[in-house]
This record gives sequence, structure tokens and C-alpha cells, in this order.
Amino acid sequence: MSEMIFAPEDSPEDKPLKREKKWKVLIVDDEQDIHDVTILSLNDFEFAGHSLQFLSAFSAKQAIEILNDNTDIAVALVDVVMEDEHAGLDLIKYIREELNNELIRLILRTGQPGQAPEIDVIRDYDINDYKEKTELTTQKLYSTVYTSLKSYRALVALDNNRTSLEQIISASAKLFIIPNLNQFIQGVLEQIVALLYLGEDAVYVACDCIACEHDDGESRVIAATGKFESSVGQNPSEKINAEAYQLINQAYKQKESIISGKNFAGYFQPHEGREDVIYVSSAQELNQSDLKLINLFLHNVSIAYENVLLKNEIEGTQRDMLYMLGESIETRSKETGQHVHRVAEYCRLITLGLGLSDRDAEVIEVASPLHDFGKIGIPDNILHKPGKLNEEEWELMKSHAEIGRDLLKQSDRKILKAASVIAGQHHEHWNGKGYPDGIKGEQIHIYARISAVADVFDALGSKRCYKEAWSIDKVVDLLKQQSGKQFDPVIIEWVLNNLDQMEKVRALYPD
Repeated sequence: MSEMIFAPEDSPEDKPLKREKKWKVLIVDDEQDIHDVTILSLNDFEFAGHSLQFLSAFSAKQAIEILNDNTDIAVALVDVVMEDEHAGLDLIKYIREELNNELIRLILRTGQPGQAPEIDVIRDYDINDYKEKTELTTQKLYSTVYTSLKSYRALVALDNNRTSLEQIISASAKLFIIPNLNQFIQGVLEQIVALLYLGEDAVYVACDCIACEHDDGESRVIAATGKFESSVGQNPSEKINAEAYQLINQAYKQKESIISGKNFAGYFQPHEGREDVIYVSSAQELNQSDLKLINLFLHNVSIAYENVLLKNEIEGTQRDMLYMLGESIETRSKETGQHVHRVAEYCRLITLGLGLSDRDAEVIEVASPLHDFGKIGIPDNILHKPGKLNEEEWELMKSHAEIGRDLLKQSDRKILKAASVIAGQHHEHWNGKGYPDGIKGEQIHIYARISAVADVFDALGSKRCYKEAWSIDKVVDLLKQQSGKQFDPVIIEWVLNNLDQMEKVRALYPD
């Protein structure tokens, strides 16, 4: 072979893919000399700032073992004739059809072209190049591996983009929920890194106060890649290297985006009262096309934030109004407004503990404060009576369930519909002896069954105008007695097994 060395020149497009420390090259050949010559010829090879890591297999069987253990092999140089005349071709078929590996670049090498005619092989097998061993001078071997790595890098970047886009699309369906907004940002950040062939390190820092450059405690990392991945949720000054943090802080102070050689800190304000910075590093100088794409990212995230904030403002107002309504009813009954907060939190805990969805937990938490909404229609002399109610008074008191149900069911909103069900059914009993309709078991909505337990648990343990607070032991005894009678036994079992969590709620909202 010729000893001429082909040294690839880095072009502006040759920026390293974020994942590779070394490009893995698999040599599959049953001749030791072929391994030695290949490694010697490519010993000083470098592509996009990374050298090669050689893996050697002397049979197709051994190659399969290596491929199963190394899913990130970039290039495989495969001999045709090894254990048998078609061992190399069988290996290629296995890689594409069994391993479903479409990324690895496969270069078929043969010393006996008659055994595998080039036209037949190219037509019937998914290979990327076909070379006779006599063709592969050092220069041509360099060229072949170089172009194969460029193709591999592009395919991996596309695969990374696909994965990131899947994450973005998935997150966008629930974009108006804050945790999913962070997931959205993470996906777009990873896509930018892949699209631009950036270095592996990128970080997105958010700050919740307008003057956050003066108060590092208010800053946090909400998305990151590479060596910054462990910093998500952390203060950037504690987890990010000094050079990156200095550039991020400088962008905050100057309130503008900054380019420093191969590093970029993009500053923007998604809304009044918040400042964010995205920091990316590259092995090459960032050009204007790169910056244009990053700035588009910042613009789109700003729009996402605005939409989230608007929706959260509306939902927060609705939530506050429901709590205030619930508290006003309790105040009219001369009971503490903390009762509705405790019942709401009990309901959330029980709902999640029973394995229901986060959405169910959110709905019942917001709707449950209106469980006694119907008391708005009960006269003060009955609500405030310190002693036992007579039969006529009791019948009037019981009507609060129907009053609340009928008032709230007029709305088509999901939260208020749930509140209507809770108000109307939270005095129904598991055995059918409750009111107002005498329904039983699972005929009672799960929201109402949970709210009934939460309401009684808190009412018994709280002081009322007509009684003193019960001890926790006395409350537990009653719950055990009424399991399967007044209450759903599954819910009671969960509560009794998680009294520590229930007690924490009472401590959080004391009377």
C-alpha cells in the first residue's frame, strides 16, 4: 500500500456531534495483517476534533457480539469471506434486519471480488461502499472513512432531532402545564445542539426576579445537556463552570445576548419580572445562521411562556375564587376557613394514594372546598344551633346537599361539575343509608367518596360550636367501625395506613 497520508481538513461544517468522544470503527476480517495495516493507516486519523477507537473481530460471530455490546459504532469495515464464503454478507443482513441498525456505515471489503460481485451486492444488500482490498491505499482508506463518518454524523443528528421533536410534540399537547413547559424547553434545547452539531454542553437558565443578577439565589437551571445535565433545578453558580457562569451573568447584567468566541449566551425576557439565558458552547465559531436559529428558539419559548402565564393567571383566579367561596360558607357556619384547605389537601393525598391520575387529584383538590356550598341556603338559627337539631331542623339541614348540587350543576365547567357531584353526594353512604338519594357503593362518585372521608376525618378532629375536637385514636376507631358502612373500605384502608401524611396536613393548616 502507498504510504501517502491523506489528512482531512476541517471545514466550517465539521462541528462535533455532541455524543462522541471517539468515533468507533469496527474491523471485521479473519486476517491479522488486515487489522494491523488498517489501524496503522488510520492511526493519526481525526474527524471533527475526535480520533478513532478501533474494535477488532476475526469472524462474523465475534462481530455480532461486539455489535450487541456497542450500539454506537460509526463505521464497520467488513470482509466478505471468513467462516464461509458469505459470512460478511450474512453479517450485513443481520446488522440491518435483526439489529435494525440503520446508522452504522457499512464498507464491504473483499480480496475475492468473484465471490461477491459488486453489482449484485450493491443491489441486494444495504451497504454504503464496496471496495476491493487492492483498491484501499492509505489515501483512499482515509477518504472512505472520512466520508462515511460525515454520513454517520448527519444520520445521528437527524435521529437526535427526531427524538427531540417527539419530546416537543408530546410536551406541546400539555404545554400549558408548567412542568411540561420545562420538558418542551429541554427538547428544543437538545434539538438545537443536534441541528447545529454543537459541543455536548448547553444550558438554559431561568430567573424569576427582574434584578436576578444581584441575587444569585433566585436563578435556576431548567434545562441542560452534556456535562450540565446534573445542574437542572440547581443554582447555576453552584453547578456550572466559571467561564460559562461568567458569560451567563454578563448577559444578565448587560441585558443582551453575548458571543464570546465559541460560546454564546442568549438573553431574553419571556415576560415582565423574569429573565432567562440560554448558554451553548461549540467546538467551532458560531456563525450568523447558528445565531438566527438560537434566537428563533428564544422567541418561541417567550411565546410559550406568555401563553402559560395567561392560562395560569385565569386558573389561579378561578382557584382562589373557589377557595374564597368555600371559606365564606365555613365562616357563615362559624367554622374555620382552614377546614376547606385541609379537606382539599386530604382529597389530593387520598386520590393520588389510590392511584388516580394527577388530573383527578387536581380537580378534586379545587372542587372539594365547595362540598358544603349548599349551606348558603340554610337559615342561621339552624347552622349556629349549639345543641342537637330536632327532626324538622335536621331535614332542613340535610337539604344543603341538594341545594349545593343544583346550584353548581348549572355550569358546564369541569371543576364546577365535579363540585356539584361532591356537594350532592358527600353525605351518601357506602351501604345506601345516606342522603339525599340513598345511592350506595360505586354508584357514589369516587370524588364524593373521597371527599366524604376527608370531610369527616377533619370535622371529627376539629372543634365545633356543638362539640370538642376528638383525639386521633377516637377518630381512627370511628373510621374502622364505619368502613363498609358509611365509607368506602378501600379509602379507609389507605387513610389508616397513611395517618402520618394526614396528620402533616393538619399541622400545615392549624385552626
